[in-house]
Amino acid sequence: MTDSPDVFRDLAAESDELDKLVADLEPAQWALPTPAPGWTVAHQIAHLAFIFNLAGTAASDAEAFTTMTSAASRDFNGAVNAAVERYLAEPPELLARWRAERTSAIGALAAVPPDRTVPWLVRPLPPSVLACAGLMEVVAHGQDVYDALGVRREWTDRIRHLVGFAVMVWDFGYQSRGLTPPDVLFRYELTAPSGEVWAFGPPDAEQRISGPAADFCLLVTRRRHPDDLALTAVGADAERWLGIAQAYRGPAGEGRTPGQFAALDAANG
Repeated sequence: MTDSPDVFRDLAAESDELDKLVADLEPAQWALPTPAPGWTVAHQIAHLAFIFNLAGTAASDAEAFTTMTSAASRDFNGAVNAAVERYLAEPPELLARWRAERTSAIGALAAVPPDRTVPWLVRPLPPSVLACAGLMEVVAHGQDVYDALGVRREWTDRIRHLVGFAVMVWDFGYQSRGLTPPDVLFRYELTAPSGEVWAFGPPDAEQRISGPAADFCLLVTRRRHPDDLALTAVGADAERWLGIAQAYRGPAGEGRTPGQFAALDAANG
C-alpha cells in the first residue's frame, strides 16, 4: 500500500476534505483550542503548511532541504514549533499558504521517479512513502480540528496508505520510549470503511491486531485512547503494542485519556 501511485491523489483528496472543513470558519473558530495543548485550529493548519513545505523542498531541492533541517538537528520539535509560529497568520493568508504549500509538495513528490528516494529527517525515503507520512499528518492534525469543531469525520478507504505506513513503522512506539521491539511478527486484520479486510503479516502469527481500520488510524496517530477503540489484541506483545503504537518518530506526547471524547463521539453517532 505504501508504494501505490494512488497515494498522491489520495493525499490531495484527504487534504481537500480538511480544507472544506476550515475554509468558511469564522475568525473565532480558527482560535478554538484543539486537543493538542496550546494549539488552536490555526496552529494545526500552520503545522501542516510547514510540513508540506518541508516535504516539497525535500522532493525538489535536496540542498535547500539539508540547509533547512541541519539547524534543527539538536532540537527538531522545538524547531517545528518555532516554524508553526512563523506560519501563523490571519485565516485567509494562512489558508492560502497551506493550499499553495500542499499543491507544490504533492506535485513535487509525484514528479520524483518511483525508483528514486528523497532526503528526509532520518533517512532518504521513496516519494510514495513520504506521501504516506504526509497523509498521516493530515489525518492526525485534521482529527484535532474535527474534534475542536465537534464535527464527525467521514472515513474513506484513502486511509489504506496510513494503515500500511503504520504497519511498516510498527516499531516507532518502542523507539520513542527507548524500548527494544520484541522479536516477533504481528498479524493485522483491519476492516476498511468500505468493508474490505486489509491483512498484513503472517496468517499464523500468534500476535494479532484486528478491528476497524479507522480506529487503527486513531490509535497510531494517538488521537484516541486504546480503551475507546474497537481494536482487539491477541498475545502479550500485541496487547502491549496497543498502548504504545504510533506512526511518527519522536516523543509520543501525552496522547488522549480514556473517555475524553465519549460525549462527542456519542453525539456524532
